[in-house]
Formats: sequence, structure tokens, C-alpha cells
Amino acid sequence: MRFVTAEDIDRSVPPRDMVEALRTWFAKGCETPLRSHFNMERSSEDDATLLVMPSWEKDGAAGVKVAAVVPGNAQRNLPAVSGIYILLDGVTGQPKAVLDGTRLTTRRTAAASALAADYLARSDASHLVMVGTGAMAPNLIAAHAAVRPIKKVTIWNRRPEKAVTLAREVELLGFKASGTDDLEAACGTADIISCATLSTEPLVRGAWLPAGVHVDLVGAFKPTMRETDDAVMQKCRIYVDSFDGASAEGGDVVQAIASGAISKDDINGDLFDLTCGKVKGRQSDDECTVFKSVGHALEDFAAAVSVVEALDK
Repeated sequence: MRFVTAEDIDRSVPPRDMVEALRTWFAKGCETPLRSHFNMERSSEDDATLLVMPSWEKDGAAGVKVAAVVPGNAQRNLPAVSGIYILLDGVTGQPKAVLDGTRLTTRRTAAASALAADYLARSDASHLVMVGTGAMAPNLIAAHAAVRPIKKVTIWNRRPEKAVTLAREVELLGFKASGTDDLEAACGTADIISCATLSTEPLVRGAWLPAGVHVDLVGAFKPTMRETDDAVMQKCRIYVDSFDGASAEGGDVVQAIASGAISKDDINGDLFDLTCGKVKGRQSDDECTVFKSVGHALEDFAAAVSVVEALDK
């Protein structure tokens, strides 16, 4: 059985290749039951979440991710999401590989957002606003830059010094990057706004969105969380990673439906629909689009298979 480290994942599958692996698997599909989602109550900090996400291909490999989302890890300088992925042989059921689930999650989540942006963001999108500075942020920047000509990155965080620190790191990757404490002004000139936070209240407002912007929502994976207000959902054409997951768990979508701002019929499609050509993505340079991601077991499976196959070459 192979043990695959975070470094193995990064060196074997670059961002664009990860995007293409997800595109292939979303287009052909595999068996992916809705993930099991358990709340782990904490007395001294915000509750944690345990996720169990199985997936398998008929007559092919199978896999399962076990992950924990611990908001309190921000105070420990640890990633909010951690876990492992176990890839099984499809014939014998024997474990084939155990992968670093923390890095696999950040890489596949960023790739899913970039895959959506490849259908939904303007082809000339060059200014990315990154909301949040956690482990997802640099991965999202790299993934979006793999599908769009990103040149400028503006970073916002509740703690401005964290935005400045990440901006310095991003500049080393060749981008013009800066931190800001004025999120409204940053959003007003953005081509893509990517949010990766654990916020329970809106950060980005619909009134701030310029024509043609694409909004990428990665945080708010529980119904009680959200990163945007109802006006964002009303102003944008809405797409999700999976219809069942986002309409049940994605706080931005769930709360907008509950308030009556939108209905489920306003969700234009998911990544299965986009990759199969069942629905169209962006249809004009002026329209605003939003993609809500909550995570899907197919993404982990596709990423794990692509990594192991690359390492076997």
C-alpha cells in the first residue's frame, strides 16, 4: 500500500491537470452517495464537523475520505480541514493508497472552483479578489490562474496584517498582489471574487458587484454559514458543484431560498451539467455569475485517482 504525502500530490499533478481530471470525471460520473455529515459539539470553541465521503466507479476503483473541519484550528496555526483519503482496488477491495486528505481537499476544492470559472468567468478575467487567507487561498489563486489570465490579486481578511502577509507570498509567484481593508472597493473592480471563509454572516454584497464579475463561494459549507447576501444570489446566474449538496448544505443558497430571495429553480445547473454540455455557462460579458461549492465525493475520488496514476507513471 502506497502512502502519498502532500508533497507527492503537489509534484505529481499541477493545478491545470487537476482541473482536467475533475472535468473528465464530472462528465462521465461515478457512484457518489450524499456525504455523511456529523456535528461534533465543543464546549470551549465553535463546533467541529466530521465528514465521511465515499465514491466508487462501477467495475473500477473505490475510495473514501474521512475529514474533520475544526474552525478553532485557526488559533492553532493549523488548517481548518484535515483528514485522509483511502483509495481501494476495485476488484479486491484491498487498500491501494492512503493520501494526505488535507492537501487533497485543498487541491481538489480549488480545482472545482477553477473548473466552474472556466465555464463562468469572462475569458479575459485578470483581477482576482481573494476573500480569506487560510490554506485554501493560495490554492484558489493558483487554480484560477491556471484557467484565466490572472495578473492582479487583491486579498482581504478580517485581520489586515494577514492579507498583507499572504500578498507578499503571492507576489513571489509572479502576480501583482496587495492586501486591502476595503473589501467593497476591491469587489468593485474585480473580475473574479473568490471567498474561502467560515463566515456566518455576509461579507460580499450584491450592491458591490460590477457587471461581468464571477463570484466563487468555497466557504459556508453548512446551512448556518454564508459569505454573501441575498442580493448577490438575485443579481447572478447561479451554478453549484452538485445540486443535491448545495441546495441542502450551502448556506448562501439555503438561506437565500429560505428568505424567498430565490427558489431552487434559480439554480441553473451544476458541474455535472456544465461538463456534459446540458446547460450553458456564461452567455455575455456583462452578466454576473456565482458558483457555490460545498464539496463532492467525486472531486476527492477524481483527485486521488489522478495523483496515484501520475505517481505510477
